[in-house]
Amino acid sequence: MASAHDKVETSVGLLIALILVVVSVGGLVEIVPLFFQRSTTEAVAGVVPYPALALEGRDIYVREGCYTCHSQMIRPFRAETERYGHYSVAGEFVYDRPFQWGSKRTGPDLARVGGRYSDEWHRAHLMAPRDLVPESIMPAYPWLATTPLDPARIQAKMRALRRLGDPYTDEDIAQAPAALEGKTEMDALIAYLQGLGTAIRTRR
Repeated sequence: MASAHDKVETSVGLLIALILVVVSVGGLVEIVPLFFQRSTTEAVAGVVPYPALALEGRDIYVREGCYTCHSQMIRPFRAETERYGHYSVAGEFVYDRPFQWGSKRTGPDLARVGGRYSDEWHRAHLMAPRDLVPESIMPAYPWLATTPLDPARIQAKMRALRRLGDPYTDEDIAQAPAALEGKTEMDALIAYLQGLGTAIRTRR
């Protein structure tokens, strides 16, 4: 007489169903508790939703695929913290949708790049990376300097994020288009970069 184990192994459909059940339960056990841990759902002191200009810059960062070469997550290892600064903590990313943690470092991690270089440095680096870092393989992004931002959609974007939990005020949303007037995509990207990791100051 075939045992229950034999039945499972000889029935492809049953085996797939049981695998899905086990994987689902295991995933829920690991993921659901994180939604109830304050350290993963509450912003650390100093972390605020992206201002309008930086919010546009984050979207440009995603559009240009910067995350494919730059991670934004410093792991808690000495080699990482000595190079980049304090390790990343969950509360820094509560307003990131989607997260930009990444896993590949063709270029350096950017989690603590905010304030490390001047706006002028970033501008020159984006225009011609090898002028500042001769060994760099990063492509240039000169068109960002001549592409103006479109203020028309920023308010709808911020209202959508507010529905997801970002604490934008009516005043923040009302003033957003003015913050983008006369700005270029490069201005926005630099504003985004300059804000990265500044809530937890770099420890050298």
